[in-house]
Amino acid sequence: MELVRNLLESILNLLFPPKCPFCGKVLDRPGTCKKCRAVLPRTGEGDVLRRLDDGLLCIAPLWYEGCVRDALLQLKFHGCASNAVPLGAYIGRCVDEYYSGKFDVVTWTPVSRKRYKKRGYDQAELLARSACLRWGMKPVRLVWKVKDNPAQSSLKSATRRQFNVQGVYKASAEARGQRILLIDDICTTGSTLTACAQTLLDAGAERVLCASAAVTGKSVEFGEE
Repeated sequence: MELVRNLLESILNLLFPPKCPFCGKVLDRPGTCKKCRAVLPRTGEGDVLRRLDDGLLCIAPLWYEGCVRDALLQLKFHGCASNAVPLGAYIGRCVDEYYSGKFDVVTWTPVSRKRYKKRGYDQAELLARSACLRWGMKPVRLVWKVKDNPAQSSLKSATRRQFNVQGVYKASAEARGQRILLIDDICTTGSTLTACAQTLLDAGAERVLCASAAVTGKSVEFGEE
């Protein structure tokens, strides 16, 4: 079985070779090319963490700018699902540094059925699956989007973004008593993460920690929780 799996992987890599999500260079295996790794806009110490509403914390390994922004937009809107593999790996490493031992289960901020059907995948789910490879686990769907609201990216006002996600999500009863890591692609105002996290907490989750591939705007030092 392992031999068959390796053979299929080799054939797929031959037909669809992995590429660096930031410059498109063909690679031997999924990841980031050496040149891009050296210049990625990483969130340094003191910039990794953003404190969201209601005291929620969100970490992100990268700034949402330049080649990172382009890679995430390609993932989100242009069918480049393979970009989730290296981007999710960056999330995983960041989580290990700041949240190690602080969560029991991983979930993600979901897209609506309509958007999933149009896109063919949920980018946050793919990021969560990639990050989870680091811990030998699989993410669990604990949140559903029950309303196809306007895309957050179409709204520039923080107030409008907050209003846009009210009553949009529902959580599974399986959230009760769980320490949850909630993953999203981009943290701008944190409205989506906050809405999903609050839904999980209302369903009885013990704790929700947030992580995204990239973050915009001002962040705060990782300090007291």
